[in-house]
Amino acid sequence: MYAERKVSIPPGVTVTEENSIIIVTGPKGSLQRDMWYPGIAVSIEPESVTISTPSSKKQTYAMIGTFASHIVNMCTGVTNGYIYTMKVVYSHFPVQIKVQGERLEIVNFLGEKHPRYAKILPETSVKAGNDEVVVTGINKELVGATAANIERATRIRNRDPRVFQDGIYIVKKE
Repeated sequence: MYAERKVSIPPGVTVTEENSIIIVTGPKGSLQRDMWYPGIAVSIEPESVTISTPSSKKQTYAMIGTFASHIVNMCTGVTNGYIYTMKVVYSHFPVQIKVQGERLEIVNFLGEKHPRYAKILPETSVKAGNDEVVVTGINKELVGATAANIERATRIRNRDPRVFQDGIYIVKKE
């Protein structure tokens, strides 16, 4: 059984391959990812990328879809970028947020005396407003992981989560 997936390349984006590393370059920057898997061939044409395999194994076939999704996400990142909008929710104690270098400082969460911190991953930028946090970047995985770090930093411990629904939550992904 022969399987293949074609991914079209948007205008203004170039895709190159060097030693199984796919490099996608566009107006917002450049992304690269190692895309090697046994039995899978990636061929780049001027307007599309073809991922194919002669294997009939289910796992190899699944990796074709994974490679195609990664290339689509990289093309979207270098053309439009990714924006995650997060909302600061509090009802008992007003929360203060500050960006300090490579981490986000969350002060007065649930009235705690010590601040909580969330790591901001490289290649992402975080803007903190009054009740809104905006995470932007071209790499979907890093933007999502930074937003997850912020959500995890405001996890409720030792209280009833039905009563204390305070936290910073993702409300919109673009």
